[in-house]
Amino acid sequence: ILKYFLIIISKMTTKPDSSKMEYRYLGPTGLKVSVFSFGNWVNNEKDKLTVDSVKFCLEHGINFFDTAEMYGFGMAETSLGKAFKELNVQREKIVVTTKIYRSGFDPNDSFLSRKHIIEGLRNSLKNLQLDYVDVVFCHRYDRYTPLEETCRAMNWVINQGLAHYWGTSQWSASQIMEAYKICDKLNLIPPIVEQTHYNLMTRDWVEREYRDLFARYKMGTTVWSPLESGILAGRYLNGIPEDSRFNIKHDGASTNIKPYLDHKKEWDEKLLKLKDIAEKKLNCNLAQLSLAWILVNPDVSTIILGASRVSQLEENVKALEVYKKLDKDILLEIEKILDNVPKGEIDYRDWKELPSRRNIVLGIDYIKSNQ
Repeated sequence: ILKYFLIIISKMTTKPDSSKMEYRYLGPTGLKVSVFSFGNWVNNEKDKLTVDSVKFCLEHGINFFDTAEMYGFGMAETSLGKAFKELNVQREKIVVTTKIYRSGFDPNDSFLSRKHIIEGLRNSLKNLQLDYVDVVFCHRYDRYTPLEETCRAMNWVINQGLAHYWGTSQWSASQIMEAYKICDKLNLIPPIVEQTHYNLMTRDWVEREYRDLFARYKMGTTVWSPLESGILAGRYLNGIPEDSRFNIKHDGASTNIKPYLDHKKEWDEKLLKLKDIAEKKLNCNLAQLSLAWILVNPDVSTIILGASRVSQLEENVKALEVYKKLDKDILLEIEKILDNVPKGEIDYRDWKELPSRRNIVLGIDYIKSNQ
């Protein structure tokens, strides 16, 4: 009896608890993704943390997991794959993505040639211990490989069953538009999602650069650095601790600190006002308000959360309830505090600037004060 019981237990699989999460379609597809997702860029080599984080995510309905060949040069993918195996995750119930651009330093270990896309993705699947990923991203734009070659290679890996969809990451609107044109001309599968930087203080890409792509192609977005490495959680209002990630050169966090330090007084004044709204009007913390503000934007498919400990994930997912409380009055108050809304389109009938795409959708009539 014990033997058969152990066999049954071994065949049991783990899947997300969908009752605790909200889901959105990923761009123009029928694929549904949780509005919060997990990415293991920050601590890509810590297997126990990855297992604990994936377990927490599944328990709270998160079904989207993001990694990249470049994160630890394969260690992040390997760690995530080990977590899926240890937790016996039901593959069909999760959405797994990776990004291709650099896996080493040999001549063909980088960029978006047909050779590197195909060989890089196969190596990623080996690391992840998976037969396919749901989405493979071009991690950055490759100026040296013909875009047609990249589009054809992405079409090939999808037709071979190595991926279901493909997307871009930190591509300009014109670069993505050119990919759409090539795919349309050659009858290739087009990209369906962009992985981009978006938060309270970084708005131009999503709210201005991509507005025509949303309108024409219903492009999806997976948002990274929603808290700007802790800045928008108020972590550095009282100074930058010595053990902060901003003081660790190798993890890339230093790229986030310069604009903050250049405008620290201005940013901190705004963050303190937002903190006051969070605590007094929404009964939440600044990090949760920052995440909720992103969620309100219907052009956002999912927010990628990273964490150095599971307790951060526990706090962050509570933003799901906060965003439902963000009515027009509170959103307008936040907009006035930020005063950084990207320039909207011009209505040439009267030569007046329109509100941003985000604010039009949300019914907020606000234009930056000095525009």
